[in-house]
Amino acid sequence: MGKKVKEEKKAPPDDVFDAILVESRQAGTVVLMLSSPEEDVQSKACEAIYKFVEKCDENKKMLLDLGAGEALLKLMQSEDRIVRRNACMAIGVMTAHSDVRKFIRKNEEAIPTMITLLAPEEDTVVHEFSALSLSYLATEFSSKAVIIENNGIEPLVKCLNSHDPDVQKNSIEALAQLLLDYQARGVIRDADGLAPMLELLKSEFAIIQKLSLLALDRASQDAENRAALRELEAMSRLIDFVAHPEWNDLHVMAVMVLSNLLEDPESLEVIKETGGLKRLVALITDQVPPDEEPKSGGGAKGEKKAGSRAAKKSAKGGKKEESEKEEPPPGEAIIPTLPDVKMCAAKAIARSAKNAENRKILHEQEAEKMLIHLLSHESTDVQTAAAMAIGIMAENLLSKDSVREWEGIQPLIKLCSSDNGDVKEAATLALANLTTSNSGNCQEVSNYGGIEALIHLLADPRDEALANAACILTNVATEEVIRSEAQGKGVVTALLGPLKTKNSNTNVQAKVSLAVAAFVCDADSRSEFRNASGVEHLVELLHSGNDEVRRNASWALAVCAVDEPTATEICKLGGMDTLQEIQVSGTRRNPFAEVALQRLLDSNLSAKYALTGHLSSTNLIENGFYDAGQIRPNTKFLPIEDYCGLPLNDKRAILFVNAKADPVTQVSNSQTDVDTKQDTSKTSVSGKSSRTGRDSKANDNYRGKRRMSAIPDVAENGGGERSSSAARSARGKSKSQKEKEEKQREEELQAQLQREAENISQTENQPVQPPTDSNLLKYVEEVTERIMPLPSVKEQVTALAQYVADKMGGPIEKGQLTHFSWELPISQVKFELKCNVVPIGKIKAGIHIHRALLFKALADRIAVCCTLTRGEYNRAWNEVMLPDTDDTPGAPKFPPKAYIVDLIHEPGKLMKSDSPEAVQYRKL
Repeated sequence: MGKKVKEEKKAPPDDVFDAILVESRQAGTVVLMLSSPEEDVQSKACEAIYKFVEKCDENKKMLLDLGAGEALLKLMQSEDRIVRRNACMAIGVMTAHSDVRKFIRKNEEAIPTMITLLAPEEDTVVHEFSALSLSYLATEFSSKAVIIENNGIEPLVKCLNSHDPDVQKNSIEALAQLLLDYQARGVIRDADGLAPMLELLKSEFAIIQKLSLLALDRASQDAENRAALRELEAMSRLIDFVAHPEWNDLHVMAVMVLSNLLEDPESLEVIKETGGLKRLVALITDQVPPDEEPKSGGGAKGEKKAGSRAAKKSAKGGKKEESEKEEPPPGEAIIPTLPDVKMCAAKAIARSAKNAENRKILHEQEAEKMLIHLLSHESTDVQTAAAMAIGIMAENLLSKDSVREWEGIQPLIKLCSSDNGDVKEAATLALANLTTSNSGNCQEVSNYGGIEALIHLLADPRDEALANAACILTNVATEEVIRSEAQGKGVVTALLGPLKTKNSNTNVQAKVSLAVAAFVCDADSRSEFRNASGVEHLVELLHSGNDEVRRNASWALAVCAVDEPTATEICKLGGMDTLQEIQVSGTRRNPFAEVALQRLLDSNLSAKYALTGHLSSTNLIENGFYDAGQIRPNTKFLPIEDYCGLPLNDKRAILFVNAKADPVTQVSNSQTDVDTKQDTSKTSVSGKSSRTGRDSKANDNYRGKRRMSAIPDVAENGGGERSSSAARSARGKSKSQKEKEEKQREEELQAQLQREAENISQTENQPVQPPTDSNLLKYVEEVTERIMPLPSVKEQVTALAQYVADKMGGPIEKGQLTHFSWELPISQVKFELKCNVVPIGKIKAGIHIHRALLFKALADRIAVCCTLTRGEYNRAWNEVMLPDTDDTPGAPKFPPKAYIVDLIHEPGKLMKSDSPEAVQYRKL
């Protein structure tokens, strides 16, 4: 074999530059290399920049300042595949910096170039980093709009089908950011992007599954997207996902997507037909569905994927966790669901139940059972979500009964005593809805001791819990037995707390006012409420700027005003004036205030007559009524004690009805009784006469007359007797004993004088008492004896009119009314009484206003129905309703007709209300 001859290398051409290796440690030098015409140099420079900017954010900003951004964007359009790839990698990493994104937004060709690089013919690495750049840019609204305008969603959707997980991750992340814009939700549906997103749920990478669920959550907020997802059987896939225990860290997001889907009744129908809802309920409650065996969590594929993920976690962190081992075989208990998943599931039920049709379907699927089961969970967040869902489900009438049948009331009552404020608020809201118009649930609340817990909550610092407790108490108050129980446990006093604390929360004020109206409905509770100054706070709430607060406060006052003492208290506190202002106002007026004012006036007829000038036949005048005249606008209506305390004046007399015997008459009657007893018992003459003398002189002292003369009489009567007896017994006594007895008598006299002075002082300090009317008392007795037995109402009216006219000066001829003297006699009565208040029985000469008032007062005593109406110029009249008097058999019967009773000219004459003579009677 011959010797090999060494081949000689050819020398390079003379016109070719020899290749050199360049080492650079300056970023600026590498940036300059980006402008080289050689593609190999551009490629290596891009690769060097990629490695440099991947280290930290400061490097990204440095290269941007050196002008690398513009050069890289140009190289992304290079014809050389390697240059495009390396430039795309560099710019993709640099886009994480906000200044770089700002620079790219200013370049109109940057985003369209990145979208172009998502074409199928490009390398996978180009797809990866182009999608990465778009995911960063999609975080800002302006860039998001540019991506959508340049049809960037469709290429991203196609990248979801890539076999490279990095491409999938960056693409789904970009889509998730874009779906925050409602326009993108319709575009992604048109691009058939929903199906690839569902497929990514099977990915073996948790980050891809998470981003896919995030994108689905945002896409499913659109109704048309939800319809498309139903066609893709998304709900079954999501439930299968939740059933996979290896993916429990993503179950919350899966349930959130289900929550969006369950918002539509169509979705609930689908999940109901497929049995998916029962599966979901069983998974959330950690139970096995009764119609199927326990599943391993996702089938063979699920096991493979779970094993793959577990293997990767094991490679990174060593041993596998217990939950990452083999799934339980059929027949064993399934792995408990995480609390966050339970909470989200309860919220999903609550969100879906806001629709009436959905509530019906959820009730048919026994969703209440799951929620009641979650009430006993140890997590307060789960308890809160479950209670809130029950509260929404309770808007369905059948659900209210179901919660009671499945014993859901008791755990809710227990949660009312929770230390967590959110739990208490949610539990009370659920009970408030459950007890609304449901007597069975109200009884359950009482049976489980809920009344005490609710009363305790009225002092809770959390406003919403307090308001809900007041609402529950209002609901249970519809049951008389429960209402009495709550009143016995001090609910009225407890309700005063929120009113007295000046709580500014209008919801609390409104609910507590309504609760007051529910419980202050009998005399004892009204008295308790009034004595505790509760009326004062209700009157203050009438000034609230909130419509609901004013309405509820008005209703509470309407309930309180049914008895006279409370009505009087409301008037003293200015409640009547405020209600009148509300009724005059065009914006604050409400029907509840009108009812309150009417009831207040019906309980205080004096105020009603003064304000309206009319009393109906059902308004019965009793002792204490007074006619103060027509009240002018902006004039306060005063109680009778204030009118009695005013100094004597020349104004119109206050007409007073008080059919009681005078104190002088009562004393004289008692004196007569004592004299009679003295005649029958001679042994007690001196003792009883001395006591009678003291009583008569005490009455003189009470009236302020002969005050100083009473004391000597007492001294004379008491001291004289004692001195005479002492003289007889002292004949054989020494001088010292006489002096001692004399001194003792003087001390007794001084003590007696001091007691008399104290009695006089107490009498002077007592409030002014309105005058009594013994004459009116006699009128009532005579009318009851003579007129009441008459056989017909017409005869009674006629006789009573004649009686009243006789007592008030007799008939007055027409045209002679101006000559009838009535002012002077009334002024004399005022002067005698030293008071502007004149009892109606003491008036012996009266005209329309006096006779009409006396007729009404006497008619009410003998059950003759009539009205009292005030006119102008001292006119007043009574109207009665009388039936047809034709008793002939077969004669037609007509409704009763209204008649005006003549008390002036022809007493007893009845005039039809619409007749000319009746009109003339009512006018001057």
